[in-house]
Amino acid sequence: MCRHLGYLGPERPVGDLLVRGENSLLNQSFAPRDMRGGGTINADGFGVGWWGDEGFSRYRSDQPLWSDPALQETFRSIRSGAVVAAARSATVGMPVQRTACAPFSDEVWAFSHNGVVGGWPDSLAELAADLSTADLLQLEAPTDSAALWLLLRHLLQEYEPEKALVRLVDSVTAVAPQSRLNLLLGNGQELWATTWYHSLSVLVDDERAIVVSEPYDDDPEWQSIPDRHLVSARPGHLIIAPLEMGAN
Repeated sequence: MCRHLGYLGPERPVGDLLVRGENSLLNQSFAPRDMRGGGTINADGFGVGWWGDEGFSRYRSDQPLWSDPALQETFRSIRSGAVVAAARSATVGMPVQRTACAPFSDEVWAFSHNGVVGGWPDSLAELAADLSTADLLQLEAPTDSAALWLLLRHLLQEYEPEKALVRLVDSVTAVAPQSRLNLLLGNGQELWATTWYHSLSVLVDDERAIVVSEPYDDDPEWQSIPDRHLVSARPGHLIIAPLEMGAN
């Protein structure tokens, strides 16, 4: 599994978001609290994406978050009000490499997957058949998460984010019902997420919207999201709804 975080709110140092709280994303990389049987640590790389005046920027590494010098030397000097970050726990048999780390992006969207696709790669063969050869050649890494991103990009060309995420979860669970599909999508203005066999919490007020695999502190405003739900969040706006299957 993995841990991820999405933040929208007042501009702040990106590094602060990674170390904020007693259960920060940094701490979750070596001592997560709620992995639900999906591993013990998240030490197989990490990634951070942020939006600024010049558009979207991203940093990914195959090193654990705690050992990469960028945490101390780079991220504290970068400020943003829109961030998506993830710490990776690689599924057995999948490579540990920089391009396998979320967030995946096309410089408009940023995407993270916390979970696993059951029966990978055979289970996704039928869904991948709908993609063009050019699409498949863009696969960044031979992993289930990278494949999910390709499938989602294809859906985002036709559907709004909520509908695209529902269709993706619906399609994947139809061919791989044992999958864990906590997905996180952002565009710098709004965050969307799903829960499917894994943990997710949100904190939304008039100034900020934060979506995380695990709360990073003990603020009583955190809301735990029930399983099989869809979240849409931005400052001052939060919708939590059951994932309506059968969209295909």
